[in-house]
Amino acid sequence: MCGIAGIVLSHKGSHVDEGVLRAMRDAQIHRGPDQAGLYLSSGIGLAHRRLSIIDLAHGQQPMVDEAAGLALIYNGELYNFQVLKSELEGEGIGFTSHCDTEVLLRAWQCWGESCLQRLRGMFAFAVWDFRTRRIHLARDHLGIKPLYYAVTRPGDLVFASELKGLLAHPRVDRVLDPQALEEYLAFGYVPDPKSIYQGIFKLPPGHHLSWRADERPPVPRAYWDVPFRVNSQWDLSAASTQLRELLDDAVASQLISDVPLGAFLSGGVDSSAVVASMSRVTREPVSTCAIGFDHSEFDETIYARRVANHLHTRHFEERVSSQDYSLVDTLAGIYDEPFADSSALPTYRVCELARRHVTVALSGDGGDENFAGYRRYRWHAFESRIRDSMPLSVRRPVFGLLGRCYPKADWAPRVLRAKTTLQALGRDHVEAYFHSVSVIPASLRHGLYSAAFRRELQGYTALEVFRAHAEHAPDDPLLLAQYLDFKTYLPGDILTKVDRASMAHSLEVRVPLLDHRLVEWASGLPPALKLKRGTGKYILKKTLEADLPKEVLYRPKMGFSVPLASWLRGGPLAGRVREALMTGAVAQCGYFKHSVLNDLVNQHVAGRSDHSTVLWSLLMLDAFVRRDSAFTAVKGDTTSGIRRMVGKGVA
Repeated sequence: MCGIAGIVLSHKGSHVDEGVLRAMRDAQIHRGPDQAGLYLSSGIGLAHRRLSIIDLAHGQQPMVDEAAGLALIYNGELYNFQVLKSELEGEGIGFTSHCDTEVLLRAWQCWGESCLQRLRGMFAFAVWDFRTRRIHLARDHLGIKPLYYAVTRPGDLVFASELKGLLAHPRVDRVLDPQALEEYLAFGYVPDPKSIYQGIFKLPPGHHLSWRADERPPVPRAYWDVPFRVNSQWDLSAASTQLRELLDDAVASQLISDVPLGAFLSGGVDSSAVVASMSRVTREPVSTCAIGFDHSEFDETIYARRVANHLHTRHFEERVSSQDYSLVDTLAGIYDEPFADSSALPTYRVCELARRHVTVALSGDGGDENFAGYRRYRWHAFESRIRDSMPLSVRRPVFGLLGRCYPKADWAPRVLRAKTTLQALGRDHVEAYFHSVSVIPASLRHGLYSAAFRRELQGYTALEVFRAHAEHAPDDPLLLAQYLDFKTYLPGDILTKVDRASMAHSLEVRVPLLDHRLVEWASGLPPALKLKRGTGKYILKKTLEADLPKEVLYRPKMGFSVPLASWLRGGPLAGRVREALMTGAVAQCGYFKHSVLNDLVNQHVAGRSDHSTVLWSLLMLDAFVRRDSAFTAVKGDTTSGIRRMVGKGVA
């Protein structure tokens, strides 16, 4: 993997400040500790940090071809680069290396933007065309690799792999976006295309943009989307055969490496599927890594060991202590934006473990989105059948009233927590799914916000993110939920979590279950092959029965979780969250009601309610604001505390 950065000036004949470009590049040194490069010319500067994986002696970047009039910086891997190379050689194009970087450069030279339809892999890249003086940016189909961009006050376009790269530019402002904060508190991350800062954007997955200095600010365009064209003719036997072939092909294509390679193994279905496939397509024993917890109800290592023994892998394990709270500030620095997925902590640790043994690791991410593995899919499908049985005009007033009257019972089993279900039945499919994934429910967010912050939001809610994506989504409720996750949760949470945690350790992580051809195929499966009689990932589990023990395939899903509730109820982390919410940046910013913050802490510590996800979200927001010396709270300011606080001290 690598880190890229670039500056395209708005004034012809001007020259990029080399010191600024170096600062942007070297802020991302963790993404590429092996080599560094710069390209500077009139009006353009490109920078690169390299983690060498393939053809270690070649492939240095920026890769510049004066004769072709192109310069390229690239972060990622093309798994079909050898096929593309043969095709390009058939077009009469010669090569001087064996790396995928040169293949990408020649593909752009030969086919231009249409080459995006031919690429198979994970990537974020920039191509500078000397002749047209135009910059082209592109991001892979699913958003595995990140790419941020912004237009500075003078009108220059700047971009980088990570937000910290952009923030190294003195003319990129740090002004918090109130809408992005509302989205963070709803989702636990800031979904594409926003970032936490106004005017800084993420290039969405499956998009590219093109810009030159005399044009208006760039507008990304889609080159791919998850199709969800259902083929109702698939039966279980034929689909299982096809799935095995596609999985093995995706895994085999991602085993190309000139450095040590292994896999994450949680003991869940998805990572086990990838390791089983690796065992089928390679002769060497697979190196696997797992992280456990000292809380048995969150520890999956027994299943990871069972799979490792079954598949004869070289297995490595470590355990995360309940006192491993010191990573709060580390995570805030890694993610650059507030990021509330607590599994980032064990993800960081498993990447740390893996890097001691390998440089490349395969992951099982994407299985839940592809094959409907999340528990919330089952509840959404069940509730949707009831919703479809009566019109919204009847459901909304009836179930809305019942939902308001029914007591809240966080302590009870899910089946007895009818308040949530009643409320869901009073909504349409999009709104219901939004509320099922919200880490802080809308009613609690609204009650938490100060009057000043509500004025800044001007009625905006994070539900609008789902509404916008739903316009392009399939009608079936299960497929709708999957599509929304592909557009938001997968790139915004899952892939962001793994990319930053792995790159913090200079580890490359590949995700064969997100090979876009496999994703296209899986999206076309009938819903009944994904979710059957309450069993999620039905087709994947049936396909794997010949490879893995049934007690691994059909055990209840645990997820890569941490014991948040107990961490925040006692011990040093409880003191940290009380400090953050009572006297810290969150308390002082003017966006939240002190009385509600106080109630959340007291109710959780006393065991009356489980507010662990809310408290963790606010704790990570506090860590985000506190980590920079420029983030000094504006005490007594109740109108724009965080916005002024974040913008303070920026040139």
